[in-house]
Amino acid sequence: KGLSKEIWWLALITLVNRAGAMVIPFLSLYLRESLSFSKTQIGIIMAFYGIGALIGTFSGGRFTAKFGYYRVILFSLIGGGISFILVQFLSSFWAICAGFCALIAIVDMGRPAIFVALSAYSKPENKTRSLTLIRLAINLGFSVGPALAGILIAYFSYSALFWVDGITCVIAAWIMIYALNPRKVKELDKEVVPSNPQSPYTDTPFILFFIAMVIFGFIFMQFLSTMPIYYREIHQLTEIEIGLLLALNGMMITIFEMPLIASIEKRKYTPMAMTQIGLALTAVSYLVLISTGWTGILIIVMILATLGEMIGFPYSNKFALDRSRIGRQGDYMGMYSMSWSVAHIFAHFAGMVLAANFGFDITWLAMCALGIVGLGFMRWSKNILARERYLTKQ
Repeated sequence: KGLSKEIWWLALITLVNRAGAMVIPFLSLYLRESLSFSKTQIGIIMAFYGIGALIGTFSGGRFTAKFGYYRVILFSLIGGGISFILVQFLSSFWAICAGFCALIAIVDMGRPAIFVALSAYSKPENKTRSLTLIRLAINLGFSVGPALAGILIAYFSYSALFWVDGITCVIAAWIMIYALNPRKVKELDKEVVPSNPQSPYTDTPFILFFIAMVIFGFIFMQFLSTMPIYYREIHQLTEIEIGLLLALNGMMITIFEMPLIASIEKRKYTPMAMTQIGLALTAVSYLVLISTGWTGILIIVMILATLGEMIGFPYSNKFALDRSRIGRQGDYMGMYSMSWSVAHIFAHFAGMVLAANFGFDITWLAMCALGIVGLGFMRWSKNILARERYLTKQ
């Protein structure tokens, strides 16, 4: 209740786009089984994926500040749709590295722009719920996408995923043009730039938070690359079973995240505290994973990691949006989005190399240890923010 119609349109655009996002969850399996690349080669390709994401989110933040969120989102959707269709025709190792780097750079330009659009279309008191609605749309799409992808692979081929991804991006762009044309819509919360705006690159507590989010992204992204191979090689799951397991994540978020966030909002917890809880739950899920060889544990682990995601991700977004009030929103949200891009560069490659050389159990222990390091950085940032508030009151 109380959310603007523009937020609902933005959620629909996100839903259509994410429902077609089928390539990414199955990318490591596609590279392994369709193109016969080694784990190390897959890790390198995923590192190029991350480089593209870093380029995209950095330039997206700058372009949003210069050209506005509408143009950047539209370019990202149309350009991404065309790129998804074209990249399927690449087959050599270095061509795929370059192709996925360019593809993700275009797709991820829209990330900071989406956050700024969300802020513009929301009243200040509704921003956390607006963020959660967008995440609900993302995860509803993600719950449909992997399940449908498993069926498409089983009955057609991996090529079908690229066509569906590309077409849904173009459909989302058409909805954007129809529903959110700047000539038709009114912004509810105009960005107010301070007279002496601070750069996020000189904001010490935000930099520490950024490092913690890189670590959060690093350990969570194993569920998108190393984990599907673990499902196949250790637990012998089929593509359809892997798709359904990944869909569990999206369905849980679709059903439970909005009520959960509404309940947390009443208790007035800080965004930083909730992000810490989310990271802790994700780290603990890896310890649970190595506790037994029983295949049913995969469901329990997915539930724990999803709880961590439901609590941690909306509030990390909220922290970044709140902090952006001391600078330019495009730059702050661009840097926040870059934390996931940096994680992409290293997470998939490191996970694959660790699994190939030391086995999956050591890999999962390493992820848990990294989670503890991330919690330390969040605590450090929290202490500096507490001192800032104390000095402001003096």
